[in-house]
Amino acid sequence: MVREVRAESGGARGAIARVAGQLGVNPETLRNWVNQAGVDSGERPGTTTEDRKRIAELERENRELRRANDILKAASAYFARELDPRYPR
Repeated sequence: MVREVRAESGGARGAIARVAGQLGVNPETLRNWVNQAGVDSGERPGTTTEDRKRIAELERENRELRRANDILKAASAYFARELDPRYPR
C-alpha cells in the first residue's frame, strides 16, 4: 500500500504515516516493514528475511552440536578414568 500511495502521489512524504493511520499500526513499525520488503526484493542492501531465518537455524544447530560435543567429551573423560588401570575402583 505504501508503494501504491508513493506512486500515486509522486513522492514519499507522509505516505507511511498516512497508510499507518489507515491500517491502525505504528508508523515506525510500518516503516520497518517497508524497509524489510525493500531488502527482500533486492531494492535495498541488507540481510533478507530468508537469510535471517537460515542464520538463526544454523546458530541453533551450532549450539546443539556444541552441547552434544561437551557431553561426549565429559563421557569420554569419565570412561577413560574408569578404564585407567592406575586408579583403584
